[in-house]
Amino acid sequence: MQTNLAEQFKNTPLGQEADAILRSCVHCGFCTATCPTYQIQSDELDGPRGRIYLIKQVLEGQPATAKTQLHLDRCLTCRSCESTCPSGVQYGHLVDIGRAVVEQQVGRTWREKLLRGTLRAVIPYRQRFGALLKLGRLVSPLLPAALQRKMPAAQNAGQWPAPRHERKMLVLQGCAQPAATPLTNAAAARVLDKLGVSLLEISTAGCCGALSHHLNAEQEALDFARRNIDAWWPHIVAGAETLVMTASGCGVMVKDYGHLLRNDPDYAEKAQRVSAMTRDLVEVLLQEDLSSLQPYQHEPIAVHAPCTLQHGQKLPGSLEQLMRRAGFILTSVPDAHLCCGSAGTYSILQPTLSQQLLQQKLTALNSGQPSLIVTANVGCQLHLASQSAIPVQHWITLFDVAGN
Repeated sequence: MQTNLAEQFKNTPLGQEADAILRSCVHCGFCTATCPTYQIQSDELDGPRGRIYLIKQVLEGQPATAKTQLHLDRCLTCRSCESTCPSGVQYGHLVDIGRAVVEQQVGRTWREKLLRGTLRAVIPYRQRFGALLKLGRLVSPLLPAALQRKMPAAQNAGQWPAPRHERKMLVLQGCAQPAATPLTNAAAARVLDKLGVSLLEISTAGCCGALSHHLNAEQEALDFARRNIDAWWPHIVAGAETLVMTASGCGVMVKDYGHLLRNDPDYAEKAQRVSAMTRDLVEVLLQEDLSSLQPYQHEPIAVHAPCTLQHGQKLPGSLEQLMRRAGFILTSVPDAHLCCGSAGTYSILQPTLSQQLLQQKLTALNSGQPSLIVTANVGCQLHLASQSAIPVQHWITLFDVAGN
């Protein structure tokens, strides 16, 4: 794609990155066929190719409009288009750039600012989110049915094994997950303990920064990244071998720290090392001898592989491979590459499209009549569970015999 960036962008790091991505696009349109929002909207501007054109126009000097912003806001950032693209277009990075530039030009209404500001002020902080969740559970009988369905049931995480192995790995505690699904990390710790690995949560690490990043609060997102790097660094220097992600959405973000902090002289090298040692929990278990485990069998099981796992981290089929290797019987899931509609805060900011995608995904997951749905990301888990007639769990809980 030929480009002619406006002078204000031409010689900036942002402009140069966007220009390189734009030039790699060859207009083929393969991405459109696998875009969830295009399939629903049937509008070129609600597909990757159309959004790329919109971003190109803005970067070449054409004023952005509220309509431009709407089409970019409707993007899930699921990155299914990246998995399809034969030219390797880094659409995820491009749409982040485009959204930030458009927001600077168009702004937001006060209602949008209030909602986005509230999300940024609550969700990334686990104590605030946890307190709000406890309050929500207390008043749940008074809430509308739609909100009651979104309220996750309280979980008993069980005992976290004491560190006793020479092999040590770190795990991101996260922000929403400790309150909403505390069983996930505890189950991962017990499973890895049986495999001869001590899993350590570092309390001073928190939100990965993805929520702020995707809401155009870039400096805030980078501050979260720096805080996490500072929290993990002494343990990395002491010999921790891997940084484990039990939420695939966080994994995408942390694996991108090296890119996001590449121009920070104080953190660039550390961020590269952190990203290089980050592994999704699926990747970790695929490298281990699982013969000592006796997974809790449910038959049959439907796997929802999050977009952040199969498209963002480029690990398509990895969760299914692990589950089959452990002896689980999996149902066939049509259109498994499509998003469930959770997509971080998307289910809150774009509720209509999100619910349409959720119903489509549940229809596909239930088509094989499974007894259980498993997934690898807290957002997907809660989103699916809000409407699912059968249980939805993080897959690691099936390997955690102590928790069943």
